[in-house]
Amino acid sequence: MMGVGGRGPMAAAIAVFYIFLWASAYVPSKIASIESPPLWFLVARFGVAGIVLGVVALGLHKPAPGSPRAWLVACVLGILANALYLGLTYTAMHRLSAGMAAIVASTNPLVLGLLAPRLLGERMTWLKAAGLVLGFGGVAGIVLARAGLPSALPFDAGLAFCGVLSSVASTLLFKRWGTQQSLVAINAIQLLAAAVVLIPVAVVVSGAPHLTLTPELVASFVYLVLVLSVGASLIWFWLLRHGEASRVSAYYYLTPIFGLALSALMLHEPVGLRDLFGLAAIAGGIALVQRS
Repeated sequence: MMGVGGRGPMAAAIAVFYIFLWASAYVPSKIASIESPPLWFLVARFGVAGIVLGVVALGLHKPAPGSPRAWLVACVLGILANALYLGLTYTAMHRLSAGMAAIVASTNPLVLGLLAPRLLGERMTWLKAAGLVLGFGGVAGIVLARAGLPSALPFDAGLAFCGVLSSVASTLLFKRWGTQQSLVAINAIQLLAAAVVLIPVAVVVSGAPHLTLTPELVASFVYLVLVLSVGASLIWFWLLRHGEASRVSAYYYLTPIFGLALSALMLHEPVGLRDLFGLAAIAGGIALVQRS
């Protein structure tokens, strides 16, 4: 199979499937942020997913990191990619719409595309730069079209963007220091580390755990644990291991397309003509990055 750094159709299909899974998380995440204390929900999500992956790693005899430095990298990955990224995103989504959260998340490739050439030594071509700018322009257009709405307040969008910065930092760290570890083992460690780190924060922010179980909340929890924290995370690290970080992350520009569609379908969030123009620009940006 060709790596994502190449142009094989199978590699592209896996990347698009990953983004679809990732974008599908915004609907259940919105439900979780409304129907439960979001940080405690994440503690439970990370803890259960980490245990599941830990059992899988033991069953498959996957080795744990072999040095204190490797353990430290795995734990820091968990804090950046899960505790900070999703902690900030879930806090923002108490008011931020699911569609708007997906739009903010799609700024990931622009930030990473600007940093990867300097920090990872990846080549930045004019075509790739044009694609990143065009894709970001599409995102910015959608954001401006929704500016001022209660579901798109600047403070909440800013919190979500800080989460994006944390996610980008985790990607850079993984590309530089985490690629030789077992993906199952490292993901289990980072999820458990994220759960532990979030516990005192959840106590300060929300007090003792308290929630009322509903069918929607339970279904959201199961989906986010199994499909996102276990399945999609493993796919993401596999993609990073087999391709350039900036090329792989360009597929994040698809997040608004899937996110807006699923939010409109399942949460009845509105989609306007400006959104469609922005999505067209995003698709064009992805095409340019993949051709570079």
